[in-house]
Amino acid sequence: MSQAAAHLAAPPAAGHLARVFAQYPFEVVHAEGVWLHAADGRRVLDYYGGHAVAALGYAHPRWIEALTRQAHEVQFQTNAIPMAVRERAAARLVRFAALGLDQVFFVNSGAEANENALRLAFKLTGRREAIALEHGWHGRTAAAGAVTFGAREKWYGFPQAPFDVKFISRTDPAAVAAIGADTACVIVEPVQGLAGAFEVPVEVLRAIRRRCTEAGAMLIFDEVQCGVGRTGAPFAANRVGVVPDILTTAKALGAGFPVSAMLLAPAIAAQLSIEDMGTTFGGGPLACAIVETVIDIIESEGLLENVARMSALIRSSCITGPVTAIQGAGLLLGLRTSRPAKEVQKELLAAGIFAGTAADLHIVRLLPPFTLAEPHVAQLAETLGRLSP
Repeated sequence: MSQAAAHLAAPPAAGHLARVFAQYPFEVVHAEGVWLHAADGRRVLDYYGGHAVAALGYAHPRWIEALTRQAHEVQFQTNAIPMAVRERAAARLVRFAALGLDQVFFVNSGAEANENALRLAFKLTGRREAIALEHGWHGRTAAAGAVTFGAREKWYGFPQAPFDVKFISRTDPAAVAAIGADTACVIVEPVQGLAGAFEVPVEVLRAIRRRCTEAGAMLIFDEVQCGVGRTGAPFAANRVGVVPDILTTAKALGAGFPVSAMLLAPAIAAQLSIEDMGTTFGGGPLACAIVETVIDIIESEGLLENVARMSALIRSSCITGPVTAIQGAGLLLGLRTSRPAKEVQKELLAAGIFAGTAADLHIVRLLPPFTLAEPHVAQLAETLGRLSP
């Protein structure tokens, strides 16, 4: 759990789960659509989406049917055995992205995708340095944690990073001058999630792209949280018109099933050899059946358009009560609050709305399902309006 949950209660001492996660004060026993049903009988409107995972909400019948069907056919097989469902999932993801990144490597989590992307950049360039943006979050593994802002001071735990790391400004295009002959890659969240739904300015992203091309460094877009429709486009890369060399994604990709992916530019994929990357569970048939289905649901049910509509409605109706401004993109939004965000989050939960917080202590973070509807936004706006400024 990130510092965004630091205000929550410690877990009870009883039981056998390692006490490393703070706990929200309710237990979910059932979920359907955008609603969470708690053990104490409460029904809670979910604006947190399982930390941006539950893109389709809960108990979507087509998601359940796809998982059930594939489990009956074959629940697992090694990547050394070709499977049509794996090929279909990769092709569907490439078409959905429409970025010209035409090769896919499936793994299991966002951190694992970022770990592989970073390792590949160092292997193929032979260089020694990675550059990341201030306030970015990329995961808790050795390489992904090394490029996560503030990790070394707070939780990293490894005696040293596996490579040299520089952090540069997320708002100043001139900061790209740091990208040079030793730089293997630059890794960027186009919309920084934990930082409070902060959109990196387009001019900064374009400057990074230009400078990476000039310096022969790879550009990695970490779209673990902001990808697969959350910004109202297939990926934030589509939204801003900047194409990376490698794009990583997870969370909404499985909408509740563990799966992540790297999308590779043709020039990168052409340099790969057998055994350059590997995975046991990545690209399993259950995961791939879900990837196919999630993308099909997003496209066939018009969810990209719905994300854009609901985002606009939130922006136009929810600057009320303690909310003074709204930042972010699509349904990755940060409500800037006049009071500490943890106070507002607690009050929202007491009123039946579950939202998140962020590293920015004055941001309430919204990561709801793409199936959010007008009555749900009206409930949020009305509830915020009742809270003290």
